[in-house]
Amino acid sequence: MINFMIVDAGIELVPTKIARHPAIIKSARRKRKKPEEVLLDISLHYPAMKKLGDFEKRGRPDIVHFLLLLLLDSVINKHRRLGIYVYTIGKKIIRISPETRLPRNYNRFVGLMEQLLVQGCVPPDSNKPLLEILDFSLYDFVKKRGFSKIYLLDEKGEQILASNLSKRVVYDKNPLIMVGGFQRGEFSSEVRNIADYTYSIYKEPLQAWCVLCKLLTVIEEELGIW
Repeated sequence: MINFMIVDAGIELVPTKIARHPAIIKSARRKRKKPEEVLLDISLHYPAMKKLGDFEKRGRPDIVHFLLLLLLDSVINKHRRLGIYVYTIGKKIIRISPETRLPRNYNRFVGLMEQLLVQGCVPPDSNKPLLEILDFSLYDFVKKRGFSKIYLLDEKGEQILASNLSKRVVYDKNPLIMVGGFQRGEFSSEVRNIADYTYSIYKEPLQAWCVLCKLLTVIEEELGIW
C-alpha cells in the first residue's frame, strides 16, 4: 500500500470570527445554510477573509478537489493500492475510501465537503463511510498507522529525480507521501516535524497537481501496472 496525504489543505468551514461578514451571510443565504456550515472559499469570501491572518493559505477547496480526482482516478487506485488522506488547515484528518466516486462538478463537491465537516462522515451514520473525519492529531495518526517512511514534497527540499523517489517508495512497506493542498505559504510545523525526508522533484516551483501527476506516473511505471 502506498499512501498519499494532501496536507495543510485549504478546506474548512467558515470560521466564527468572520461568520457575520456580509459576504459570508450572502453566500450562506444563497445556500440556505448557516454561515458556519458553509465551506470557506476565497473566490467568494475574499473581503471577509482579509481579516484572517493567514488568509492567503486558506479557502481553496478547489485545489483539494482537483488533487483528490487525480488520486481516485489513477491506475494505481484502480488496483486498490492507494491510501488517501487529507490533513486540513484546521487540523482535521479526513480518510477517503479508494472506492469513493467523487463528484466531478465543483459545486456538488463543495456540498459534499460541507456535509462531511458538519456531520463527520459521508454517508452519515454509515458503518463503511466513503469519507470520514478521524479523531486523531496528526502525530497520533502517523504513529497509529505505522508508516515506514514519510516523504514531504516541498520546493525547498533536497533535489531528487522523481524516478529515484518512486523506487524508494515502491520498496517501502507502508510509505506516506505528503503534498501541499494550499495556494501559497509555508508548511505547518506539524507537517514538517513528522517528515522523515523532504524532497523536491524539480529545480523550480511546481503546482501541486503537476507534482502529483508526475509521482503517480513514475510509481505506476515502477510497479509495472500499466
